[in-house]
Amino acid sequence: QVQLVESGGGLVRAGGSLRLSCTASGITFSSSNIGWYRQAPGKQRELVAIISRGGSTVYADSAQGRFTISRDIAENTFYLQMNSLEPEDTAVYSCWAQNQWRAYWGKGTLITVSS
Repeated sequence: QVQLVESGGGLVRAGGSLRLSCTASGITFSSSNIGWYRQAPGKQRELVAIISRGGSTVYADSAQGRFTISRDIAENTFYLQMNSLEPEDTAVYSCWAQNQWRAYWGKGTLITVSS
């Protein structure tokens, strides 16, 4: 059974930093694409960043240059380091993984950026 569990959300002031973690079980990073999505109040869920199973990364324009996605294959954990946070980054952030059969989601963690 695949499980994704996020941690690291919370309240931060604009300009600050946070690091999200997603611990995965039942899935192998070398054969899966993994990443982060977010959903702000009243908006659709959107991609933040992805690492492909081959290790290449893709970022949303809003995340490029401020956020960094990384993975620790040995720990089966991946991360989203977020710097220079803005109030517009306030959202529920969910980790995501996709293997050859289907996609999986974590429950999400709320990040609130105050101005």
